Amino acid sequence: MKKPLTHISIVGFVMFALLFGSTSWVQFVTADSLNNNALNNRKVLDQLARDRGPILVDGKPIAYSEPVDDKYKFQRKYGAEGLNPRAYASMTGYYSIVSGASGMERASGDYLSGDSDALFYDKVGSLFTGEQPRGAAVELTIDPKVQQAAWDGLGNQNGAAVALDPKTGKILAMASTPGWDPNPIASHDSETAQSAFEELNNAEGKPAYNRAIGGNLYPPGSTFKVLVAAAALESGDYKPDSTLNGPAELDLPQTTSTIGNSHPGACRNGGQPTLADSLAESCNTSFASLGMDLGEDAIKEQAEKFGFGQDMEIPLKVSPSTFPDNLNPPQLAQSSLGQYEVRSTPMQMAMMTAGIANGGKMMKPQLVDRVLNANTLEPIKEMRPAQKSRPVSGKTADQLTTMMEGVVEDGTASVAKMNGTKVAAKTGTAQHGPGAAPHAWFISFAPADDPKIAVAVVVENGGNAGNEAYGATVAGPIAKNMMEAVVEK
Repeated sequence: MKKPLTHISIVGFVMFALLFGSTSWVQFVTADSLNNNALNNRKVLDQLARDRGPILVDGKPIAYSEPVDDKYKFQRKYGAEGLNPRAYASMTGYYSIVSGASGMERASGDYLSGDSDALFYDKVGSLFTGEQPRGAAVELTIDPKVQQAAWDGLGNQNGAAVALDPKTGKILAMASTPGWDPNPIASHDSETAQSAFEELNNAEGKPAYNRAIGGNLYPPGSTFKVLVAAAALESGDYKPDSTLNGPAELDLPQTTSTIGNSHPGACRNGGQPTLADSLAESCNTSFASLGMDLGEDAIKEQAEKFGFGQDMEIPLKVSPSTFPDNLNPPQLAQSSLGQYEVRSTPMQMAMMTAGIANGGKMMKPQLVDRVLNANTLEPIKEMRPAQKSRPVSGKTADQLTTMMEGVVEDGTASVAKMNGTKVAAKTGTAQHGPGAAPHAWFISFAPADDPKIAVAVVVENGGNAGNEAYGATVAGPIAKNMMEAVVEK
């Protein structure tokens, strides 16, 4: 009898120890990770009863909480006078009783909910008053005029547009179309919220993708030629007036295939264009030849200096842009035109453009301008410009700027011309599949001699122009309107 009792005691002790250990593990070791898990709505439900802080654009609340007479106490709403919630949804995200939080609602959740350590004294004060602490206000860097220009320009076309302040890294616009309305997902009626969530994620055109920083990355097409030109200038073996080989067709080694130009015949100067002329007329054959001469390592290294392959948060997560490895000569030639397996976000191309505009210093893109105490409106945190890298020298940046001005004055980007303002730009028309209409690209900055805005625009599948699309005609006018929203203030 004694032996079975001893066995039962040991088993009971072991089970108790395991239960105590697992409970302690959940409470003390994995508590934070479980709390912050995107699939765990308990934290969201707990916080719905709080006065969640607003997300501001130019001082106006684009996301805010209103008191309501139900068990959740506060209803999250999106939109403001002059600020269409669909135009900002890719940034704000949603705050939902059924699907948790996304976008800035999640990325700045600690500030908005009042849980941040920066609000410690407010939390201490709430212990004495018995009131829940109010969340802080998060003010974005977005310029509503630039955002509206991007949104209006993209219209019913799928695509994205990003604008940066080259000198500070502030994100002035970040539009992604088609847009969507977060309000139904924020409904306190669980069936309505769930239905809206499913509709968003199953919708044609995938509006839930933030095309500016994620979703499906795009081949950047001829806008990538600016990066290849940067690699050439940085090598010390080339200058803007260096002569390149730009025939009507370029035979690719190790294959019977050829690369042709977007226009009939050879490039300027009888097929012997300068590097500057090659960029101005977007000569495919000269840049394919240049890329093979530079080699994979030189172009890949330059791409990495501009940020390709790097994880980044703004604080929204930005998908890394990519440049392929282990290329044979024909693949390298195609990659030098921003084709083959080169893929980029509009944010990445805007960063590259801004780095050139800022004399070779690429600033860290930032979406949050200030975090304000909800009670005192005093800044808790303020955006400080931070240099991310120096991808090219000041001399190379100046040379590229002059060359990109030439693309506007005497090349494919003449659509971006502004009276009394110098503009630097590059067009791109990116093939991406048999029979598919090309993506239309445009990158630019202005004023070229004192940059205040750098822009990247992509319109998927040629937008409304379809197979007749070119970067200049489809994406160019959008970029111009965005620049004018800043330059003509």
